[in-house]
Amino acid sequence: MEKKNLVIVGGGSTYTLGIIMSLIEEKETLPLRKLTFYDTDHARQEKIAKATEVILREKYPELEEFKYTTDMETAFTDIDVAFLQIRTGGLKMREQDEQIPLRHGILGQETCGPGGMAYGMRSIPDMIELIKDIRTYSEDAWIMNYTNPAAIVAEALKREFPEDRRVLNICDMPIAIMKSYADMLDKDVWDLVPGYFGLNHFGWFTKIEDKLGQDYTEVIKDKIVNEGFIPTDSEIANDASWQATFATARKMLMDFPEYLPNTYLQYYFYPEDMARKEDPDNTRARQVIGGRQKRVHETCDKITGSQSLEGVELTGDIHGAYMIRAAASLIHHLNHIYIVMVKNDGIISNIPEDAMVEVPAMLTKDGPKPFAVGEIPAFYKGLIENQYAYEKLVVDAYYEQSYMKMLQALTLNRTVTDVNMAKAVLDDLIEANRGYWPELK
Repeated sequence: MEKKNLVIVGGGSTYTLGIIMSLIEEKETLPLRKLTFYDTDHARQEKIAKATEVILREKYPELEEFKYTTDMETAFTDIDVAFLQIRTGGLKMREQDEQIPLRHGILGQETCGPGGMAYGMRSIPDMIELIKDIRTYSEDAWIMNYTNPAAIVAEALKREFPEDRRVLNICDMPIAIMKSYADMLDKDVWDLVPGYFGLNHFGWFTKIEDKLGQDYTEVIKDKIVNEGFIPTDSEIANDASWQATFATARKMLMDFPEYLPNTYLQYYFYPEDMARKEDPDNTRARQVIGGRQKRVHETCDKITGSQSLEGVELTGDIHGAYMIRAAASLIHHLNHIYIVMVKNDGIISNIPEDAMVEVPAMLTKDGPKPFAVGEIPAFYKGLIENQYAYEKLVVDAYYEQSYMKMLQALTLNRTVTDVNMAKAVLDDLIEANRGYWPELK
């Protein structure tokens, strides 16, 4: 299999080491000649990159070239695929996204509700410029975007690059959920075939089969209800917040047993409960800073200091493996099926044509070939149309610099709904995001 060149944009991310280990574990799936990190924060990236040099020397000696850079031309020239994982404003602004809504008594979360809206407004301009920069140097590279909030980002990219068929928006949450399904069935997650529909972080599994057509949907439902539901992917399995999230997914299934829910639906179904559980002085961002970030940086320092992996345990995770396998299917025309975001165009026949939906698709050298879903029941149709209207209005507000459309978006969002509350939160978010958001009128 021909070796390819990959750039990881956001090389300083705390998720990068997991991707590196997944690249090593999946080297037969997507063999590489060159790997490049690109980040605008040199110091943050260098810490990850210096450790990566040691890891690659020990675990991936056949890789011909590894480098890290803050120079776009160096990063984006002669690449076959780009993984995009940026966070405009960093964890400092994520904490604002979470704290400001919580001060008003409503949900503070990085991709859902007002926090997700704020993050989306910061992400849009950087994502647009980033893709333009990549296209300046590599016209035909596959661009795989998993920058959050993916639904809002995907809506903006659809408008900005309507003819670019090599930009794919993708999220790892469905496969992380499927990993737990697979483990409860004692199956390999890659042997499961999902039925799924929705928007990003707002969808449902309709069916889980194996590749021989054996349907396990009702078995999974029964096990979740009677035995509980836990995260099993290595990145989240021991995280108390994720454990609570999967426990709430069990409640969602019991309340609405028709389909298996995406875990993120908890924020929209039980927003008051979710808000009450959060502590503005110990937000998820603060937990990441003191948890995963601290752990990853200490690991990097240990590896770099000893120039060895001795005594260090590192593994790949489902997040990295998913991106790698999806990229390989696109590049090598493997026709494997993954859940990705695509323009609806009748896939879900009774919601807007222009919505960016999240559905199973066969990934080919010509791009994703999504499978038709057909009509969905009224309850799910109503939820999706409301959520899509919110996402669309956020992107409208960005392009039109419209305060009114931002207010309309927040009023529609199921985590807010109250106009007075929407105004108060929006005004605080505008103040906190000066210099990141366009000036709203």
